[in-house]
Amino acid sequence: MTHPTLFFSDKCPDTQPFVAGLEARGIRYDAVNITNSMRELKAFLHLRDSRPEFQAVKDGARVGVPVLLKPDGSLHFSLDSL
Repeated sequence: MTHPTLFFSDKCPDTQPFVAGLEARGIRYDAVNITNSMRELKAFLHLRDSRPEFQAVKDGARVGVPVLLKPDGSLHFSLDSL
């Protein structure tokens, strides 16, 4: 992975502001729309179910997108953490 990967849903109202913030910062990324296909949804669910960083998201009955996975393995749920 050379670019970060953005997991998102085009149906999520938080996606557009997150994408706009990435673009404003000049951050290039590979996009994975989890509501586009089962393959993309499964890739996200594997990430979400294997990383403890998602626990608060799951405890709050949220999906966990948008989230940016950086090449170093760090997860960013907000633009403030970039």
